[in-house]
Order: sequence, then C-alpha cells, then structure tokens
Amino acid sequence: MTRHFLRWCAGLTLALGLAAPAAADTLRIGLITPPGHQWTKSAEALSARLAAETGGRLDLSVHPAGQLGSEAQMLQQLQTGALDLAFFTVGELAMRDADFGALLAPYLVADIAGAQRLLHGPTAQGLLEKARPMGLEGLGFGLAGMRQVLLAKPAATGADLAGRKIRTVPLPQELDFWTKVGATPTPLPLPALYDAMANGQIDGMQIDYEGVWNSRYFDLGQQMLATDHMIFPSVAVASARRWAALPEADRTLIAGAVRAELDAMFDAYAAIDADYRARIEGAGFTVTPVGRDFFGTAVDDWYAEWRVKTPVLLELEAEAAH
Repeated sequence: MTRHFLRWCAGLTLALGLAAPAAADTLRIGLITPPGHQWTKSAEALSARLAAETGGRLDLSVHPAGQLGSEAQMLQQLQTGALDLAFFTVGELAMRDADFGALLAPYLVADIAGAQRLLHGPTAQGLLEKARPMGLEGLGFGLAGMRQVLLAKPAATGADLAGRKIRTVPLPQELDFWTKVGATPTPLPLPALYDAMANGQIDGMQIDYEGVWNSRYFDLGQQMLATDHMIFPSVAVASARRWAALPEADRTLIAGAVRAELDAMFDAYAAIDADYRARIEGAGFTVTPVGRDFFGTAVDDWYAEWRVKTPVLLELEAEAAH
C-alpha cells in the first residue's frame, strides 16, 4: 500500500504542476581537531553558511577529532574522491613539498595580523597551486594561533634548553630549528601529549595558548615562554576529483564561503590568543615573554640553511618585511 500511495503522491505532484524539492547534496569535511577547537568551529560555521546560501541544497557534514582517520589517511580519501573537503595542518602538505614548510620560518611575522597578510600574499597563495599534483584543490590558508613553548621546568636562557626533549611535529624545518637551539626535538601526535608530559617522556612542547588551556597541559608544567616564534597555518583543501565534478556555480559558492570562514578564523585568533593567555596567567601559571635573542644564533643559523633549501623563503621574507 505504501508503494502505491507514493506513486499516487508523485502523480498528484505532476498533475498539479508542483516541483519536487531538490535533493540535498551531502559533502563531508574532515579535521583532526577536537569539537571545541576553533578549526572545528570554523568548519561548523562553513556548514551553516553553505546550508543558508543554498536553502539546504548543500549539506556539509563535519567530522572532527580524526573521525575519518589521520591527515595522511584523509589525504588518501581526498585523492580518491571518498572525501570532499578538509582543514589540514600545513605539515601534511609540507611532508610532500618542502616549500610549504617555509611558512614555519621562526620569527617570520610578529603577530596574527602579520600572519594574515603573509598568508593572503602572492607567494603563499602561489603555494596553494602546488596542492594540485597531490590530487587536491587548495582553497586557502587559516591559522592556529602563534607558537609558544611550555616547559616542565623553567628556563632562564635558551642555553637552559640544551638536551631537553621538546615535542614538535615531524617536519624537517621544525626539527632543525630545535636541533639548532640545542634541544632534542621529539615528534608526538597530539593525543599522546598529556601522558608524555606527565611521565617525563618530554620536557616541554611547542604549542599555542588555546591548546595549553583546553587540554590543561599547564597542570604539568612550571613555565610558559611567550615566544610568538612561529605561525602554524591550516590549509583548506578539496578533493580535486570531487571538485572537478561539481557545477561551476557550486565551486564558486563553496570557494567564497571557505574564504569567508578562513578570514573569520584569523579575526578569531587575535582574540583567542589574548583570551587564553589571560586565562593561563589568571590560573597562576608563569608566562615569561622572551624574544628572538633568547634562542641565541639558532634563528640566524636556521635561515642560512633553509634559504638555500627552499628559496621561496626569500620571497616570503620580502613580503613579510613590508
């Protein structure tokens, strides 16, 4: 009876000249950040924006906290078309093209505003084209605050970091910086950080204020160095295969919506860094401002090497200086 009733309804719709509502086109976006993180909030805002701008025709399903796997696994899904969109750390692309790693240059910019100008600039935007050989369509850059340093034991000078195990991401540029500082860079995934700090597997970590507060890493440390020494960009990407299959109007709409939410992400982080630093200090935790000279010759030594290895760094430096 149900089948006949549905056929009758369909016939009535045609007879009355009524248009059936368009079926929603469901897309998926993957991230490794937890639900409370700004990247996830930005993805959720993107979903709401697309739904509003298309009357619900484009439905973006958000999958945070590595629900779809690691970034490497999600990249494979993007390449095959099994996943539509992702917000990645810049590291996932830098592992495949070292030029992306130039964005991690120490003291390249001073603050969030400088990072936004640089990542909107011609050199960084040109890097997005390098995503295409990876099977991706680069849609834009976001950010996760400025990098700081959380320590289990205080350090009065950079020399005090000698031999200490500092958690990093496994990128040559970042590993080399901490090696030049004299520390022992120790790559670990985010979910392992709390236990690693608690059991002494690491002596500190390169991190942002948001992560320190939300994961309560400061409960395990004695000092935070307010260094602002690096930016840590996110990259919004789409599956090149799925992107090519979308109507041009939808590609234009999605690209514009992504750019709008990435811009909002930059605006948010200017306040997020200040807010979470205030919370950390309000909890009685020591936050010590230090500058480039804290690291001795490590920064200059790093640039001397990486300007040769990734000449695009020279272009980024020239843009950052203006």
